[in-house]
Amino acid sequence: MSVVDIKIPSPGESITEVEIGNWLKSDGDYVQVDETICEIESDKATLPLIAENSGKLKIILNEGDIAGVGDVACTIDTSGTSTGNTKTSNLNAEKSNQDVNSLKKEKSIDLTLYSESSISRHETPYSDGHPSPAAKKMMSESGLSNLPGSGPGGRVTKNDIQQHLSNVSKSSGSSTVKEKHTASYVISGVRNIKRERMSRLRRKLAERLVSVKNETAMLTTFNEVDMSAVVELRSQNKDSFLKKHNVRLGYMSLFTKACTEALELFPAVNARIEGNEIVFHDYVDMGIAVSAPKGLMVPVVRNAESLSLAQIEVEIARLAQRARENILSIDEMEGGTFSITNGGVFGSMLSTPIINPPQSAILGMHNIIERPMAVDGKIEIRPVMFVALSYDHRVIDGQQSVSFLVKVKENLENPARMLLS
Repeated sequence: MSVVDIKIPSPGESITEVEIGNWLKSDGDYVQVDETICEIESDKATLPLIAENSGKLKIILNEGDIAGVGDVACTIDTSGTSTGNTKTSNLNAEKSNQDVNSLKKEKSIDLTLYSESSISRHETPYSDGHPSPAAKKMMSESGLSNLPGSGPGGRVTKNDIQQHLSNVSKSSGSSTVKEKHTASYVISGVRNIKRERMSRLRRKLAERLVSVKNETAMLTTFNEVDMSAVVELRSQNKDSFLKKHNVRLGYMSLFTKACTEALELFPAVNARIEGNEIVFHDYVDMGIAVSAPKGLMVPVVRNAESLSLAQIEVEIARLAQRARENILSIDEMEGGTFSITNGGVFGSMLSTPIINPPQSAILGMHNIIERPMAVDGKIEIRPVMFVALSYDHRVIDGQQSVSFLVKVKENLENPARMLLS
């Protein structure tokens, strides 16, 4: 027999422990080499655990267990075969079916004995003269007693009570009696509860969000952008852009470019606090918030200030795809200096985004809606987007935050000038 240990891999230099997430295979299953058998959750990402050999799986660490890097998560018996495993499963299934049939037979015998003994003890049915639960409640509310029953075994039913009350009402000719004894019934719906274990990534995200609210002086400033020029630019160039670069020209690359130019003028927005110092960056590592199956992730576009629109779009598409497939690496999410989040794709009109620490600011995009605007003394209908900048007031002054957002607005309302510069 040859048994191979499958150990916890290292997700990154700064991570020493992980949590066992979801086992994709069961204990005793036959697994193939290079097959993903488990998901491992770290504070920053979900990583796959790969079978290094083919064979029979033996699970050692269960879902939710905390393990260190290098710990044995499972073993694989390479002497096992898939055929043998299938035969074992079939035998287990047959045995299980035999046990179930035996149990059903025993229960049937027990119920028969119970029924016979009950009849012998109660020659007169218990239901004789006894009201049903619903009828008992109505009798109590109406002050009635000793009514004859028309149900099985002489049981007093709800219909018996209603018929009696109806007869009383008719004989007295009073509507007051009818109103007094009319029952009101509420039909309740399904009230199921479902519980799911929070993933390690979700718990870490929750801790970070709470810490941001508690440890930063976060404020949000707003503005509106006339998107007419951007919409026209995309409409005129989308086909040629797609043909030349094999990627669509989206709003995110234009916003990224607008932000990188504004950050050059207001470097404090691109800075962070480290101890008693403010760390400034002469580059922009742009974090792009992406909604992934495991939760919100923020992959980073490196040196966004030096990339063209096409290069930004290609990199965003690549990172977003990896996020949706839960294969983002730690390096692809660390080191951002500024972030953009787009709630507009979900229909958000306005929001206050939360800073992604240790960054000091984040820009929130929203949906584009046609709204009336005053243009040269006239009312015109224009496509408008509300934008929001959340920032840490410990690093960024109000004048810097407002001026930065105004510059972003100017860049987007004059995209040709921004691209030429």
